[in-house]
Order: sequence, then structure tokens, then C-alpha cells
Amino acid sequence: MKIGIIGTGAIGSILAEKFSQEGYQVKVTNTRAMPELEKIAASLGATAATIQDVVKDVDAIIFSMPFNAYKDLSKDLLKEVPQDVVVMDTSNYYPFRDGEIAELAQITESEYISGILNRPLVKVFNNMLEGTLKYKGKAAGAEARVAISIAGDNPEHKKVVAQLVDLTGFDTVDAGSLAESWRQQPGTPAYCTELNEAELNQALANAEKGKAPAIRDFIMDNLRQLDAWPSYEDILAGNRLHEIGKV
Repeated sequence: MKIGIIGTGAIGSILAEKFSQEGYQVKVTNTRAMPELEKIAASLGATAATIQDVVKDVDAIIFSMPFNAYKDLSKDLLKEVPQDVVVMDTSNYYPFRDGEIAELAQITESEYISGILNRPLVKVFNNMLEGTLKYKGKAAGAEARVAISIAGDNPEHKKVVAQLVDLTGFDTVDAGSLAESWRQQPGTPAYCTELNEAELNQALANAEKGKAPAIRDFIMDNLRQLDAWPSYEDILAGNRLHEIGKV
């Protein structure tokens, strides 16, 4: 499989490295100058590409960018990309960082991005902490394997995404349509709480759409007031405590 990844931050770089190690041909791009991008790509076992070339001649495309960067993408970026190419979105919206976006009161984050790209998406890898994705992957069938939810409108594309999730070491839970992807957005019980398949199914069912933004902002406000950014383990513990109503 050939995969193009747009963004080499925490999630994009881990995915690039994991898929490269599985023998896939991976191209990556970011906003850095090409000489620096080439060094980053080489360290991940991938190939550096421009934003125009990273989406060409691939079977899947992963967008892993800051939410406020999508508006700057070319409206024609995916115009020539065949419809059978699977497009994934790993992003999350945080108003303190991305600014207020009024449309998100009516549609999900990934529906918003789908509109910008004029392309159907599968939302995936957005509700995992960097530490979870990097260190907690296990072989299929392993006890207490962490699960990740995916949402989208194309069943065949979701099958491909589930296979990729499995390769990274995690089970998959189908969270429904892209319109239902709010159930795995920040502030929900399914967001970065490191659950197994049964627990994640329940967390998705327990999500309350109207409460999620306030919970998201409460958690982030508390984190930003700390003298030092907490460890992955501390963030995970805080998310779990909050979502089960202990804080």
C-alpha cells in the first residue's frame, strides 16, 4: 500500500514510522523547507514530498494537521485524486488554539474539514494520546488491547482504515457516520481515555453532545494553568477521572 501523510507532528510522524516499518511506501509533507523535510522523512523511513505530490499515486491519504491550518489548503488539492483513495482525518479542534469557528456549532469537526477538502473522510486516530499510539499497541487478539473508534460514510473505506488501525496495534470500533463523529471529539468519554473495545463502545454511547465543548475547555484550561505540561500518564489519568465524574 502507498500512503501519503500531510503533517509530521506527534501523530503523523508515529503513523509514518509504523507504516514504513510494515513495508508500506510512505510519503510525508509538512510546512518545512525541503532539506529539513527530507531529514524528517528519512528518520521515519518515509520519502519527502511537496503538498501537491504527497496526494499523487497513493492508496490512502492521512491529514494530520493543526485544525486551523486546513483553511489554508488549496480547494483543488484532491481534485485529481481518484474516489477510491481513502482519505483520513486525525485532527481535533481547540478554540484557544484554533480560534472560534461558528460552523462547528452545527456540524462535526470532520464534516467541516470534509467541506474544505470537498471529499468524504474517515475520522480516525484523533482520540489517542501520542503515548498511547507510540507505546500501547499490541498484536491482534492480545488481552486488554486498546481500541480506537472510526467514523465515516463509506463502509469500504472504513474497512481499509480498520486494517491500518490493526497494523498499528489497536482494535477498531465503528462509531457510525461522519455526522456521528462528535462522539469521539474532545470532551467526550471516548476521547483519549485508552479503552478496550467493550469500554469504548460504551463510552461512545454515553457521549453527550451538548456537554462536550464545556468539558473540553475545562480540561484544557486546567492543563494550561500548570507550571509544567503534565506527562502522558497524568493526562490520561485526568481524562479518565473527569469522564467518569470524579472531578
